[in-house]
Amino acid sequence: MSGSERGDAARGRQPPGNVPRVTTPHLSPLGIIAGTGFYDLEALTDTHTETVTTAFGEARFTRGLWHGIPVVFLTRHGAGHSVPPHLVNYRANIRALADAGVRDVIAVNVTGSIDPDLEPGDLLCLDDFLDFTKSRAVSFFDGTTPEGVVHTDVLHAYHPDLRHEILDAAASVGESIRDGGVYACFEGPRFETPAEIRLARLAGGDVAGMTGVPEVTLAAEAGLRYAAISLVVNPAAGVGGAEPITMAEIETVLARSATRVLAILDDLVHTRAVFADR
Repeated sequence: MSGSERGDAARGRQPPGNVPRVTTPHLSPLGIIAGTGFYDLEALTDTHTETVTTAFGEARFTRGLWHGIPVVFLTRHGAGHSVPPHLVNYRANIRALADAGVRDVIAVNVTGSIDPDLEPGDLLCLDDFLDFTKSRAVSFFDGTTPEGVVHTDVLHAYHPDLRHEILDAAASVGESIRDGGVYACFEGPRFETPAEIRLARLAGGDVAGMTGVPEVTLAAEAGLRYAAISLVVNPAAGVGGAEPITMAEIETVLARSATRVLAILDDLVHTRAVFADR
């Protein structure tokens, strides 16, 4: 499929010629996890919401079809953004997705920029992380499960093949996205201090957020392929001067930038649909 055809798809048009619209409910559903500013996916059809019980608690997600592809959409913070980042039940969320048949997960992370070259509205396709969290359940394997103690490799925590799908989709719809970025995860819900941001920058961090870890490592433990798009919405503390970070500032950037993230996801899903039965 040409780049122009994929661009048409991202704008809601079917490509010309003999490319069919397919319905592929037999495929493993694609998991999409999002947080601040992304509370529903209007593109989903035939939707229904499920609350499931796992060994780690309850999780709630929405099933639907997107370009005929089965999708499971989960919003981290729950209805009305009611769950703060340090209390999100990451284990239940990832376990629920795996139990629902998901094998690939695309996540969206709203972030502050540590790299001063990044501007609000910039996008990154993440390839590594730093963990500055301190009170979260970070593993399925706490020594009490039949598996015992398990040490999981996270050299490629953000799966290379899924990252390529994101980058290809962004190119197709004409959206600039940085290939690579280190996500520094902090505990929240407060914003970081300037000193914490300086520390993260010394360690190689590019963006700061509060939800990417342990989500990414739990996905690895569950055997899921995982990749993430980071949307920068503000300079992190001390990067953009002395002005405090406000939710109004973040919401303004989200209002003008969320559609760009959705266009990338739309193209990625459409491409999967086109090639699903070939």
